[in-house]
Amino acid sequence: MSNQTINQAPTPKPSGMDRFLNAIEKAGNKIPDPAILFFWALVIVWVASAVLSNVSFDLINPRTGGALEVNNLLTGEALASFLANMVTTFTGFAPLGIVLVAMLGVGVADSSGFIQTGLKKMLNFTPAKLLTPMLILVAIVSHTAADAGYVLVIPLGGIIFHAAGRHPLAGIAAAFAGVSGGFSANFIPSGIDPLLAGFTQTAAQVLDQDYVINPLSNIFFTGLSSVLVIAIGWWVTEKVIEPRLANLPVDEDAEEAPDLGSFTAVESKAFRAAGWAMMAGIALLVFALLPEDSALRSPEGEITAFSAPIMQSIVPLIFILFIIPGIVYGRVAGTFKDSNDIIKAMSHTMSTMGAYIVMSFFCAQFLSAFAQSNIGTMLALYGAEGLKAMNLPGQATIVGMILLTASVNLLVGSASAKWALIGPILVPMLMAVGISPELSQAAYRVGDSVSNIISPLMVFFPLVVVYCQRYVKSTGIGTLASLMMPFSIAMLIGWTLFLLAYWALGIPLGIQAPYTYTM
Repeated sequence: MSNQTINQAPTPKPSGMDRFLNAIEKAGNKIPDPAILFFWALVIVWVASAVLSNVSFDLINPRTGGALEVNNLLTGEALASFLANMVTTFTGFAPLGIVLVAMLGVGVADSSGFIQTGLKKMLNFTPAKLLTPMLILVAIVSHTAADAGYVLVIPLGGIIFHAAGRHPLAGIAAAFAGVSGGFSANFIPSGIDPLLAGFTQTAAQVLDQDYVINPLSNIFFTGLSSVLVIAIGWWVTEKVIEPRLANLPVDEDAEEAPDLGSFTAVESKAFRAAGWAMMAGIALLVFALLPEDSALRSPEGEITAFSAPIMQSIVPLIFILFIIPGIVYGRVAGTFKDSNDIIKAMSHTMSTMGAYIVMSFFCAQFLSAFAQSNIGTMLALYGAEGLKAMNLPGQATIVGMILLTASVNLLVGSASAKWALIGPILVPMLMAVGISPELSQAAYRVGDSVSNIISPLMVFFPLVVVYCQRYVKSTGIGTLASLMMPFSIAMLIGWTLFLLAYWALGIPLGIQAPYTYTM
């Protein structure tokens, strides 16, 4: 016994990174449940709005063109409005509908066995060494379908890693990093490109009334950024996250890892039938989009514009394109005997979303109050004014702009809302020192992406916590934040240096996108 004690290898001391992440996890897990967090955040906003409403600010609100004011939410009129609109604030909370509608279709496809068989085939096709980069690549491409990645790719990341004998939380973290941390990394144009370009153009015209921004002015930069984000996510997942999770056991009563080794002839037959059903649906959609006067296009004939019905129908299309092959697979494979089985599959999926629905109620009330108070606007505008007052060199200003955006992103989640606030200040300011609006927009997109994955106030963050709790029930906000912090830091540093090097080499940012502006 004594010899065994003497020969036992000493426990290695945790590294500095481990101690840092352990501290984040410990502190973060002391934060209450997300629903309680949003409730107390709502109370804080109410009190702060009452105090700050008596303060005069020397800033102009770019949305209204008037002096910035913080609205008091503790007046009788404001409280009466809060009560009167509480239900519609909840039912109108966009992420709630996105998640629930998409999950109805995904739940049918999952219960039928369609997704599981698809994963078997994907794992047989994808080399084990390339599983992580393949997952992150799929997560990046999912940006094209708006917020679909949050309800499709992230939970599948956990399933895929679990089935491959790897820790499921590592798969969730890698997918979350690709979907949200790499939000502006995509080689496929999406609705966010014309949306941000519109705000950038409006901001640029404050100084130059005739300045026009091409919607694809950042497409080359965001396309090459995809390679960078995949490389960073791959390295962080396998060198930092998985070693950290090595000693964190998956709960015994957690969802079992699906057997993705082999598949039967019946499963293959059902998958082929379901696959053809899905392809037929996609073909019909493409056929409907082909005419220039298609009802699915915008009035100008565009497909990717936010005003195009096709872009506003992404979530219903996800529902349809998953429920149809799910039903076909279930009937051919015999997992669905009748229509009652389909309804049971939907009901089972909704039963797992209870915690998210409760959280969404309080999150919706908080975000509505925060927007009405103008506190977020005040913080964003003062941050931009502070950056302007520093009068830094061009490269240092771009870095400062990225850091400012990443910081504001912790409080104001919407990419368009932040750019509408700080763009009219930063874009003309940088134009005055010779930096083009297109370069300013690229810097904004970097900062807007990298801190998404560490902000508990990001509307999908609590949903990712729920995904993690399927495997490790003790997962809290701190657990997820500590998992995502290495991704956030690595992307912030790597992506910022990448933009500076990209600028130094003079590689085109996109179509009609200069680096400099001449007065």
